[in-house]
Amino acid sequence: MKHIIILGDGMADLPVERLGGKTLLQYANKPMMDQLARQGRTGRLITVPEGFPPGSEVANTAILGYDLNKVYEGRGPLEAASIGYEMTDDDLAIRCNIITLDDGKIITHNGGNLQTDDARVLIDYLNEHLAKPINAAQGCERVRFITGIQYRHLLVVRGGSKHIVCAPPHDHPNEPWRPLLVKPAATSTDSVAANEEGRLTPQQTADLMNDLIIRSQELLASHPYNRAKAARGERQANSIWPWSGGYRPSMLTLQEQYPQIKCGSVISAVDLIQGIGRYAGLDIVKVSGATGLADTNYEGKAQAAIDALRKQDFVFVHVEASDEAGHDGDLELKLRTIEYLDQRLITPIYKEVATWQEPVCIAVLPDHLTPVEQRIHVGQPVPFLIWHRDIQPDDVQQYDEVACVSGSYGLLKLNEFMKALMSE
Repeated sequence: MKHIIILGDGMADLPVERLGGKTLLQYANKPMMDQLARQGRTGRLITVPEGFPPGSEVANTAILGYDLNKVYEGRGPLEAASIGYEMTDDDLAIRCNIITLDDGKIITHNGGNLQTDDARVLIDYLNEHLAKPINAAQGCERVRFITGIQYRHLLVVRGGSKHIVCAPPHDHPNEPWRPLLVKPAATSTDSVAANEEGRLTPQQTADLMNDLIIRSQELLASHPYNRAKAARGERQANSIWPWSGGYRPSMLTLQEQYPQIKCGSVISAVDLIQGIGRYAGLDIVKVSGATGLADTNYEGKAQAAIDALRKQDFVFVHVEASDEAGHDGDLELKLRTIEYLDQRLITPIYKEVATWQEPVCIAVLPDHLTPVEQRIHVGQPVPFLIWHRDIQPDDVQQYDEVACVSGSYGLLKLNEFMKALMSE
């Protein structure tokens, strides 16, 4: 049997008064998800281990069956893998958003929906002015910015310490930015120094990061791109914001963990997810027109998933749009992204694979909640469904956060989902 996971990032939500107390999954028109729930089995999944932030890097890694206590190194190393940057043992790789600040506050985590071509110009500009050599004799850079996708980029600090506390910008909309600057972690300085000889101390790393943040604001404000945005009254991409860094991780591939998987692919517009896929031993499939937003190429992703399933036995399809709409607090847009996922991606995949002689198992779930009224990630259990043509259905009649409480899988934790999926 082949397997496909279809993940709507941040799709789950909390009850919304404007929707009569329903969640968005309860309210949305999603006939295919509801059909798969009726004909399949459902449950809920805890995707965020205790003590970890409820981010996509944590939740998606857990959904794929990994023990975060063994492999977690933050978003930075995963995005480095996606970009194609080969980390050294000395590197600290840290996610680096370009964000919008105004009136001393974080307005948006995405730089006013910054696009990759514009971001590349800004990243080159930052490297020109902020990249720092360790010393002239060594001839290598202490600091380097690497272009990613849209507002999501990479900052590499040679010899930096990962023992720092950074605030994810999407968790702090409309909050003052200065209290959120980087801080050394509350870790014994002596124990960190003993284990990380030759690296900067946590305090030195935090000081370096904060210097880069403040200097980036001065530089970006004067760049022609932002001057033009200001003249039009639009949100500017006027500060970097580093967060979620780590060292090079060590992960077994899915093929090494699950004998059912001989080869597979990941399909996502998000470099973080591509990086997880690369470490997991999956091929990276890039789809033209895949944006990570509501205007993404749903049909193209569906066809790419079908094509991959013809040749491989495992596909992970990730769609970012609902998460971005949730962070923007846009209720109508998030509803549309759920309906687009159902009608433009899940439906054509189901209609195709249901005709195949070899059975295909379909799983649908989000990675975490991104409630539109909170605009941040929430680490509550998420609903999931699993369907294949020979599965014994349970009594759940629709797919949402409330209905799936009664699902026959019950409440699973972390890698229990992947084990359950692979047992079908």
